[in-house]
Amino acid sequence: MNTVHRTVQKISGGRFGWDVANMPVLELTTTGRKSGRPHTVLLTSPVQDGDAIVVVASRGGDHHHPAWFLNLRDNPDVDVALGREPKRPMRARIADPGERARLWPEVVARYKGYGDYQTKTDREIPLVLLEPRP
Repeated sequence: MNTVHRTVQKISGGRFGWDVANMPVLELTTTGRKSGRPHTVLLTSPVQDGDAIVVVASRGGDHHHPAWFLNLRDNPDVDVALGREPKRPMRARIADPGERARLWPEVVARYKGYGDYQTKTDREIPLVLLEPRP
């Protein structure tokens, strides 16, 4: 899907592709846990929680976590561009069980597909909060 998003953005000169299924699209840049190089992916954010942008490490219900999640788990300092805004430094953290219990119903209410993805895998799909760096 990242290729499709980037193609739409490129063809439209950046005017389109910043909203999918009524969710804002963000560009997340992590540092590769093995390579140490920057890696950028486009993700949707079904909910925001105060200053935190929430993203879902679903990988479509796959049994393995997405690479971007493993990268930020090992190095939580990331860069985030929400929509056409400039990138800004943020810190990623995995939602604790209480936060996930509170936020998951909102996530699924916003996009039913995330609930469907959870039924396809035995792993608990993590929620990640992207917060401004102090």
